[in-house]
Amino acid sequence: MKILKVQALRGPNIWSVQRKKLIQMRLDLEEMEQFPTNKIDGFRERIEALLPTLIDHRCSEGVRGGFFMRIERGTWMGHVIEHIALEIQTLAGMETGFGRTRETKTPGIYNVVFSYTEENVGIFAAESAVNIAEALIAGTDYDLDADIQRMREIRERVRLGPSTGSIVEEAVARDIPWIRLGTNSLVQLGYGVNQMRFQATITQKTSNIAVDIACNKEETKRMLQLASIPVASGSICVDDNDLEETINKIGYPIVIKPLDGNHGKGASINVNNIEDAKAGLVYAQKYSRRVIVEKFITGFDFRVLVIDNKLVAAAKRVPAHVVGNGQDNLQQLIDETNLDPRRGYGHENVLTQIDVDRDTMDLLEKLNYTLETVPKNGEIVYLKSTANLSTGGTSVDVTDMMHPENIFLAERISRVIGLDICGVDIMAENLTQPLKENGGCILEVNAAPGFRMHLAPSEGLPRNVAAPVIDMLYPPGKPSRIPIIAVTGTNGKTTTTRLLAHMVKNNGYKVGFTTSDGIYIQNHMMEKGDTTGPISAEYILKDPTVEFAVLETARGGILRSGLGFSRCDIAIVTNIQEDHLGLSDIHTLDDLARVKSTVVKSVKKDGWAILNAEDEQCVKIASELHCNIAWFSMDEENELIKKCSKEGKTVAVYENGFITIKKGEWKIRVERATHVPLTLGGKAKFMIANALAATLAGYLYGFKTEDISISLQTFIPSVAQTPGRMNIFEFKRFKVLIDFAHNPSGYKGVEDYLSSVEANKKIGIIAGVGDRRDEDIRECAKIAARMFDHIIIRQEKHLRGRSEEEIINLIMEGISESGRTNITYEIINKETDAIKHAMNIAEEGTFITALSDVITNAIEIVQEYLDKENEDGNV
Repeated sequence: MKILKVQALRGPNIWSVQRKKLIQMRLDLEEMEQFPTNKIDGFRERIEALLPTLIDHRCSEGVRGGFFMRIERGTWMGHVIEHIALEIQTLAGMETGFGRTRETKTPGIYNVVFSYTEENVGIFAAESAVNIAEALIAGTDYDLDADIQRMREIRERVRLGPSTGSIVEEAVARDIPWIRLGTNSLVQLGYGVNQMRFQATITQKTSNIAVDIACNKEETKRMLQLASIPVASGSICVDDNDLEETINKIGYPIVIKPLDGNHGKGASINVNNIEDAKAGLVYAQKYSRRVIVEKFITGFDFRVLVIDNKLVAAAKRVPAHVVGNGQDNLQQLIDETNLDPRRGYGHENVLTQIDVDRDTMDLLEKLNYTLETVPKNGEIVYLKSTANLSTGGTSVDVTDMMHPENIFLAERISRVIGLDICGVDIMAENLTQPLKENGGCILEVNAAPGFRMHLAPSEGLPRNVAAPVIDMLYPPGKPSRIPIIAVTGTNGKTTTTRLLAHMVKNNGYKVGFTTSDGIYIQNHMMEKGDTTGPISAEYILKDPTVEFAVLETARGGILRSGLGFSRCDIAIVTNIQEDHLGLSDIHTLDDLARVKSTVVKSVKKDGWAILNAEDEQCVKIASELHCNIAWFSMDEENELIKKCSKEGKTVAVYENGFITIKKGEWKIRVERATHVPLTLGGKAKFMIANALAATLAGYLYGFKTEDISISLQTFIPSVAQTPGRMNIFEFKRFKVLIDFAHNPSGYKGVEDYLSSVEANKKIGIIAGVGDRRDEDIRECAKIAARMFDHIIIRQEKHLRGRSEEEIINLIMEGISESGRTNITYEIINKETDAIKHAMNIAEEGTFITALSDVITNAIEIVQEYLDKENEDGNV
């Protein structure tokens, strides 16, 4: 078997709009296409032995063990690999369960699709599942545990930490979108101007000064002392003299820790002699030159969490330890403790496995113990000097036991330091008494405190401490999203997108939009190129100045990785015509419609899908939608339009020369088509259709008809506003039209316009695109032969696997099929030369049409000639 391609889908996609995180693997079964599982001796027994937990996969049988039944009966290896990929993720601690396997139009080649929780793990699972299947087929041994451990390691490297993850989960529960910014824990909640950023548990509201104070333990201690808050006595040391002087002042036992340390790194506690103190100083100075030496306060280690100056949780932290039974040695007790199902690798479970490290050995050495020592029955042996969960510690929730005075103290500390999310470390016998009564004190104040101990304590109630973070970032009434209008279809996407963006801008919004020409924010081009995919959409949604997004959304990006947004307010399908067929398993119009439908299926329930009533595929798509649907048509007598009008629904139609909104039998004539520059005096019918779609979208969003009318009148087709979309250049003796038409439907639109253009001679410059079907290239040439008197064939770009000669021959066949005998043509391979030649041979009254797939080059050449004519009066 051979993996042809593995890709990660990250948004609504052709397989599922709801399940946004899917791996799609294109798999060639090769000779295994001839061997379903029932023809492989012993396969059922081997897979059941290696992966017995697959018995929980019900598969299409709908019963436990259903997947094994399918194997017994016979199923193809793509289906088996789908289930293996899902199960090994579950075994690695990432439970996920959606999968689909479908054979493509090419026999033996399958799309194997399955869900993932971490993208890199999902990609690894795809490759691993194929390797496992091949080992099972061959009957060879396979080290499954190694792959599962590898997936755990990948997950720990790339996943969001438990604190960051909890905030994201709470945001998702509240329908707040999120974007991971890079590969670390920096996250954006919300879109555009309504975004809020955070990293771990530092938010954009967190004071930089407060973080600096909290990170400087000496400054923190000084400020707390000035505020009459109890802290441990001690001072800063940099050498042995400072150390001895401090010990003489405060006495033993002491705590030694780095001034700038975190997570307990470099700390030594309960030090009782000068030798250990000096060793502790050396250890701490591995992390910070300046070291804090404080009086060791007996009692329990508590962490209190304050968010937005309100106490939300408190936990007693217990360092990693084992309890002796009088029989097992320490290593055996550690191994037994790590068997607790609550303990796992990294952050995968509530608790972390206990690892033996230097800190562990130092503590045992102080007790004169080794790992072979057998502790007494009931004896507690501490294995870490700090109570961090990440080193195997445990936590007990004590939130409800806190004395009101201690609550007041913790909330006051958060204000004294100035932290919006504040972790206060307290050493005391308990928190049920005021600290001033039981002798407790504040050890540290932490910026970016971990949430794990509160989210999943070993004992006591779990606390949803992420909820108050979201309450703080998004108080009631604050929106997290911005309006999104998505535009898809075969032809007219870019023009409709640009017209809508113009309309939105005229209504006072700062608009960001994506097109096949580039990414724009408030009409400023930010990135040049074909930017109609999810990365470009995300670019707009990440921009903190954007208030409204209009996103052209093409098939390529959807197939590559899904949509770049979770849902939209309005989606438009301009039309679905034959284009790009034969690529990426899209062979028919139905296939293409399935891709385009992803966009309208992502419309929110009370949003609008705007569809072309004259397009058969649009009509089919409508039956699958769960949002509001509105139609537009160039024909007021269209049966679907008439039906909607009778039902009192809103539609947009072209009637009596007007772009009109109909609500039932009422008509709102927005603007006469001849007054809309985009329509070229009403002659470009396909442009009227684009204007209808945009007008309907604006009206349904809530824009006033008079504002829509002004937008239609002020959107001037030009190289700046609509590059490559019916751009006309007027010379003294002839005219030149440049358009991006590149498929039969686009050619027909140009043909319709040219039928109303009076010219002594019509010259066309055309080319084929190598990755289109033979019949598409021939059909374009056939239409060109109908609308031009002379054709210049050029073919230097976009060969895409074909030879120039092959494409040109197809074009010539199409010209021949047109049946026109008086058409002339010539071949000039280079586009620049072809355009220059056309202008050189142009006679008085000639109309040249360049159907170019490299718009910038064509426009630059023609503009250069026009500028020269204006300068010296001739070409």
